[in-house]
Parts: sequence; structure tokens; C-alpha cells
Amino acid sequence: MDTPPLPTSDPTASALLAARPHLAMHAMDGLLLEGMPLNAVADALGTPAWVYGAATLRRRLGELSAALAGLAAVQYAVKANDHLAVLRIMAAGSAGADVVSGGELARARLAGIPAERIVFSGVGKSAEELRAALAEGIAQVNVESAAELAMLSGIAAAMGRTAPVVLRINPDVDAGTHAKITTGLAENKFGIAYAEAAALYAHAATLPGLRPVGLALHIGSQITALAPYRAAFARAAALVRDLRAAGQTVTRMDCGGGLGIGYRDEPGASPAAFAGALRAAFAGLDLHLMVEPGRWLVGPAGVLLASVVLTKNDGRIVVLDGAMTELLRPAMYDAWHGILPLSAVRAAAPAGPVDVVGPVCESADTFARGRALPALLAGDRVALLDAGAYGAVMSSTYNARPLAPIVLVDGDRACWATIRPRQRAEELWHAETVPDFLD
Repeated sequence: MDTPPLPTSDPTASALLAARPHLAMHAMDGLLLEGMPLNAVADALGTPAWVYGAATLRRRLGELSAALAGLAAVQYAVKANDHLAVLRIMAAGSAGADVVSGGELARARLAGIPAERIVFSGVGKSAEELRAALAEGIAQVNVESAAELAMLSGIAAAMGRTAPVVLRINPDVDAGTHAKITTGLAENKFGIAYAEAAALYAHAATLPGLRPVGLALHIGSQITALAPYRAAFARAAALVRDLRAAGQTVTRMDCGGGLGIGYRDEPGASPAAFAGALRAAFAGLDLHLMVEPGRWLVGPAGVLLASVVLTKNDGRIVVLDGAMTELLRPAMYDAWHGILPLSAVRAAAPAGPVDVVGPVCESADTFARGRALPALLAGDRVALLDAGAYGAVMSSTYNARPLAPIVLVDGDRACWATIRPRQRAEELWHAETVPDFLD
């Protein structure tokens, strides 16, 4: 059953909490993440600051793995959140990794994810990155063009290696998501045109150093309806049959990721329903299936803490110390993130429409417009919800703003630790030099 459309009104604080079992509001301690008072983190480290919940990560990985048990392998999309502690949790939960750069490959290996459980995606892999992938002995390279196929063949042959190759097809399916995060339309830069895939697969089988083993697809991000998946999977299954009929060997199908979450109080994508779509599409094909979830696993597990610097226009504009330099998604994608006061008293107060903005000198540095929130005063703290994916990994030091610290809370062990300290201002320029000729 497809996910219902988004609600037209913003959810209340109680509705936001009800949809997030890892969060709770304590009358005295305020907002809790996995039982940890977030005010305690802010007291210790200041704001802005990121906080991730380890138990939430484990629970979500367990839920998805259970839904896919015996059906598909989980390859965590490292780009969603690449912190070593997060990757270690994924490794401990037997997840593999989907990487899109040499740096992500190195991070995944350092965190303990076996090379044979790593797939390398991405439209512009460099020769150096491909050499590193082959040297590590990863599970497969998801090739996205004829040019990349030729480059990989030459590199593999020169290294005396045989590269397991999967061709990423572009099924020309509309994922129904934001234009900047759709990847499966014909006009997108990703993948090989569906009509060209069979001929390129046959060509790959003739090239030295290559062993074509299957297909891949990825149609976009933040997908909450099943119809786009069904359409894409149907096209992929048909191509598998055509390739086999032509005498090609096809043993793997990388079904991509894109599972969406509920940023308001709507339900996110259902792992069980997604698994059902996989079963229906690939039944009887005897394929090794894999999926590449990122946001669904880590998005809800993180929050960004920020403090009110000041208010303007009779409180109708609230300026936070957190900015687009921390959480870029609202500025880049017009993304909606829930905002909750850390104070239980503030959270229960009457709400009115306010604009929530950051201090960076860009008009786009805005988290919300006309958001229903209680009156906030300078020094009040808030949490921006569901910021565990595409948050810290997209942070920048624009306006010479040091990177915010990251904390990992573990509700299973009733403890927390700083896993990245706040960057010192002098670290912003420690690698810079001024040439002598300027003296």
C-alpha cells in the first residue's frame, strides 16, 4: 500500500514526539534522546551541536534487516552519515557499505566493514579510486558509463585483477521526489540509458579484466511511495531476463536505496512493504539482491541542538546560533525539519507563526517560515529533528564557522561520549600559508 500524501498543516510538538519513540519530553529535564537530557549535552559542549542515538541506529538497522532477511543484503549508503562511530554500528549489525568516493571506501574499511561487503557507486570515479577499490578486493564496482567501463578494464588488466562489474541502469522512472534528489530520469546524470544497457553488458563481457555480474539502479532519495520502486524493479527484471536470453550471466541486482522517512508526523517508507515489492519483482530469478539505504537508517537518529541568539520583529523572527553551515538541507532542498524546544515549559506554551533563521550572511540561511512555535527568548535551546542524514556530512566552515561537535548517546548502555570535538577557530587556517612575496 502506498504512503498517504503529506499533511497540509504542521504537526504539534506532541505529534512530533509521538512519531519518534527515541524522543521524550521530561517535565524537569526537558527533551530526551534515548533517555539522555539534551540540555546536559548543550551544557557540556555548547551549541550548535549534533547528537546521534546509537540504540536508535541499531533498532532501525535491525528492523530493516529483519524485513529483508533471506531476501536482500543491506549496503549502508555511507554518504548519508560517514562518521566512524556510525559506520562501526553498521558493521556490528552486519551491514555492508555503498561508497561513492575513495575517502568513503577508506572510512568503511577503517570502521571494520569487510571489503567483500562494499560496493562502489558514483558517476565520476577517478582512476586512483578504481585502483584503490580493486586493491581492496571489494564486492563490485557499479559502472555508470561506457567510458568508465573502458577505464576500469584498462586499470584492472594492468593490475592483473578481474573486476566484478555491475552496470547501473537508468530506468527513466520518476521517483516523485524533489528534483534535486531524483536520479532515475533520463535527463539525470546517473546511470546507463536503459536502451543501451544490453549492448554495453555484452561488450563488458569481452573486455579484459572485467567480469560483468549484474545490474544496479537507484531512482532517487526520500521516496515514500512504492509505485516508483515497482516500476523501476519491473524494468530491471525484464532486462535481466533479456540478458540471460542472450546468453549473458546475471547473478546480482543492486536495487539502490532512497527509502524515505517521515519528517513531519507522517509515516515513512515501510521496510516490509519495500521487501514485498522486491519479492514481487524478482521472484524466480535467483538473484543476489542488495539495497543501499542511508537516510532511513540514520536520519531519525540525529538531532541538531541550537540556541536562540536573539529575536526580531516582536519575536516573529528567531535567530539561532545554528546555521546552514551545519544543516544545509532546508537551504538546498527546501527541506522541512521539526523544531522542538528543549524546555518542557516552552514546548507546552501556546504556539504562533515564526521564522527560524541562522546567523550566516545568506538569505537562504532559513530553517522555517511561519512555523508554529511557542514564544522563544534569547538563550532558549531547540532541537532540529531528523538531522542524522545529510547533516554533519554536508557541513561547511563558510563565514569561518568552526565545525560543530558530535555526540553519540547510547540508550542501551545509558552513556554518551563526544565523538568529534568542536573545531577550534585556529584549525580553520592551520594548513594555510601566506607566500613570502606578500610581505
